[in-house]
Amino acid sequence: MTIPSDRGSDTDALGRNTRRIFWALLLIGGFTIVEVIGGIISGSLALLADAAHMFVDTVSLFFAWIAFRLSRRPADHARTYGYHRFPVLVAYTNGVFLVIVVGFIFFEAVERFMSPTQILAGPMLTVAVLGLLVNIAAFAVLRGGDRQNLNVRGALLHVLGDMLGSAAAVSAAIVIMTTGWTPIDPLLSVFVGFLVLRSAWFLVKDAVHVLLEGVPGELDVQEIGQDLVSTVDEVEDVHHVHAWSLSQDHSLLTLHARIIENAHPDSVIAAIQSRLASRFGVSHVTVQVEVGVCSDKHVSASA
Repeated sequence: MTIPSDRGSDTDALGRNTRRIFWALLLIGGFTIVEVIGGIISGSLALLADAAHMFVDTVSLFFAWIAFRLSRRPADHARTYGYHRFPVLVAYTNGVFLVIVVGFIFFEAVERFMSPTQILAGPMLTVAVLGLLVNIAAFAVLRGGDRQNLNVRGALLHVLGDMLGSAAAVSAAIVIMTTGWTPIDPLLSVFVGFLVLRSAWFLVKDAVHVLLEGVPGELDVQEIGQDLVSTVDEVEDVHHVHAWSLSQDHSLLTLHARIIENAHPDSVIAAIQSRLASRFGVSHVTVQVEVGVCSDKHVSASA
């Protein structure tokens, strides 16, 4: 399989992410069926748990691919910001799905501890090794994308969980072949489950921060106000600074700026926007220019 080059005319990050999500989707989705069959034949919980994880990953990667394609759609009268937030919503959903998968793994592990079953270590080892190779390939594909993007991060976490699941299945198969100790199968499944649960927590946490319109991690609203007052001569004060993001790579900012008398508002706004773009990397800025008392105080007084 040859992955299309990311160089040349199509060098935008969105295009790279979309293509790499698509190739990872083909790899993970194609092997899911193989692992389900292998888990049923061998009787291995580690394989079946990893197969369930890979199935959820297949669905999640599919929606991630759809999300990237939808985010290219332009804004309209109903959605003036376009579809930039949709990939974040998908990333949040992926994290929730991961938690559900971990719950399934834990439940099945308890059942296996209470009622051990026979496991065919030979078929289990073969399928687990193949699964590990497929997941390594998918992980390598996704690492070439934008790892700061929440959707790509979510996909990487899914595939990383699959890699750990396959590695655990390989280890369990080897232990069963050499010692016959079958409890290692559900035991390693629980271990992988905790690792996946930790990753899912951070993914959901970051996605919720964006969905709740929290301040982007690289911005400090107090620093922004102080910086503008010290660098733009016509600005006397900056207040009502609000920063949020549509996605991790698309931050927005609004603020009130009190300027000196006789200053030209258009030139001050241009200077503020230029400074915010060069110093803080924010290009989508709405500035309300004021001379004297803030207009919001008049509104509050009349309310």
